[in-house]
Amino acid sequence: MTVASGREPLMNFVGGEWQRSSSSSTRDVHNPATAQIIAVAPLSAAQEVDEVVQKAHQAFLEWRYVPVVDRIKPLFKLRELINQHIDELSKTITNECGKTFVESKAEWLRGLENIEVACGMPILQQGYSNEDIARGIDEHMFRQPLGVTAAITPFNFPGMIPLWFLPYAVATGNAFVLKPSEKVPMTSQYLFRLLEEAGFPKGILSLVNGGKDTVDALLDHPKVRAVSFVGSTPVAKYIYSRATANGKRAQCQGGAKNPAVVLPDADMDMATRILADSAFGCAGQRCLATSVAITVGSAKKDFTDRIIADATTRKTGYGLAEDVQMGPVIDNASRERIHGLVDTGVKEGGQLLVDGRGKKVDGDEFANGYFVHPTVLADVNPEATLAKTEVFGPVLSMMHVNTVQEAIELVNNRPFGNQACVFTSSGSAAREFRNKVDAGNVGINLGVAAPMAFFPFSGWNDSFFGDLHAQGRHGVEFYTQTKVVVERWPKEWSRQF
Repeated sequence: MTVASGREPLMNFVGGEWQRSSSSSTRDVHNPATAQIIAVAPLSAAQEVDEVVQKAHQAFLEWRYVPVVDRIKPLFKLRELINQHIDELSKTITNECGKTFVESKAEWLRGLENIEVACGMPILQQGYSNEDIARGIDEHMFRQPLGVTAAITPFNFPGMIPLWFLPYAVATGNAFVLKPSEKVPMTSQYLFRLLEEAGFPKGILSLVNGGKDTVDALLDHPKVRAVSFVGSTPVAKYIYSRATANGKRAQCQGGAKNPAVVLPDADMDMATRILADSAFGCAGQRCLATSVAITVGSAKKDFTDRIIADATTRKTGYGLAEDVQMGPVIDNASRERIHGLVDTGVKEGGQLLVDGRGKKVDGDEFANGYFVHPTVLADVNPEATLAKTEVFGPVLSMMHVNTVQEAIELVNNRPFGNQACVFTSSGSAAREFRNKVDAGNVGINLGVAAPMAFFPFSGWNDSFFGDLHAQGRHGVEFYTQTKVVVERWPKEWSRQF
C-alpha cells in the first residue's frame, strides 16, 4: 500500500473512487520535525463538495435499508486491517503531526475502541415499545438514520478523532464525509485505503481535502444533515452557528484550559509523573492536556521542585528516534504563537522557571524543526492572558491557593469546561471536587481524563457547542432520528380473513 507523497497532490475519495481535485489551490504539508515538504493537499472547491455529497446521498438511499447486522460487518474487517497496519499508520502520524511513535500508536488504539463499540450497534440502536398504552393500541419508538453526515477534524489526532464519528455514522445507516485538517492529510489517505479494502459500498464513505471554502460548502449543502467538529473555540462557534442556521445537527468540540489541583496529601511521585505527561505529552497539543497546575497549601514546594526536574530532563526530538519523549509542535506559526504567549506571561508577572524556547535537539537534519521544549511558569495571575488562553503547546502555568474551596473557585473561574483533575488521597476531597467543578470530564488522580469509547467525550461551556457529544450512546443518538409509531388493529378487521 502506498500513500502519495512529495510534490504529488493527494487525492479525494468520491463515490468509491480515488480522484484528483480540480482545484488549482493547494497547501504544502510539512514534517514538523524537519520543516521539509512531504505532501501537497488540494483545497477542493464548492462544486467538488456538491459531487461528493450527491454521490453520498445516492449511496445512503440503499445503505439505510441494509440490516444493521450487515452494516457492522465492514467495521469488523476495518478493525483487523488497522491492527495489521498499525505501525505504518503510526509512522505516518509521527511524520506529519510530530508526536512520538508511542503516542501515535496509542491514538490508533483509542480509535479502535470506537470501532469496537460501534460493532455493538444491533443493541445500541434498539428502540422501545409499550403494549396497550390505551386499550388495543401499541406504541413503538424506532431509531432511523439521518442521511449524509460530515466531520471536520483537527491536526492533533488525525487517526483517532475521525473514528470518534465514522463508525457510529455508518453503523446507524448514514453516509459519512470526512474533511481532515489540511495540515495532516496523509493519515486520512492511508485510513481510506483501508476503508476501501474493508468492503463498504461505494459512496458511503467519502474523503474531501480542503480549507475554509470546503468547510463552508459542507455547512451550506442542503443534503448534509449533521456536522461534527473538533478544534479551537472560535472555529467551533462559527461552525456550530452556520450549521445550525442551515437546519443541521451539530456537535462542535472547542478549546480548553484544563486545570489540575494538587493537594498536600497527594502521592507526589505519581502526581508529578502523570501531570508532566499530561502537560508535555503530544507537545501539549491535545484538548485534554493539563495547562494549569494549582497547588494547595504545603504541596507547592514539593510539586514545584519535581515538575522542574521533569521538564528539564524530558527528551525532545524526532518522534521516531529512540528514547524521545516529546516531539515538535505542528508548524512555525504555532511555535511563534507559543513563544509570544510565554513572553506575555512573563510580562504579566509570571515567573519563568523552565524556558523551553530556542533549544536544540539531536540531529542536524532537525535544526529547522518546530520544537518547543517543556516550559513552566509559576505565580501566574488567574486574570493574566496566559491563565485564560489555550496555548496548545508544552507550557504549564502554576498557581497556588490555601484551601480546596479556593481551588474549586479558581477552576470554575474560566470560560472553558473540558477537563479538571485533582490529586489527593482523600475520598472526601475528591468527592467534593468532582461534584462542584464545572467540567465535562473529571479526573481523580488522573491527568488525562479521556473517556472510554462507551462513554461520551463530554465538554462544557466554551469547550463544547451542541447537545450530544462524540462516542458511545451520545454518538448513536446524534446520528439517528427517532420515529414514534402508534398503532391500532381492531379485532373486527380480522374477521374478513
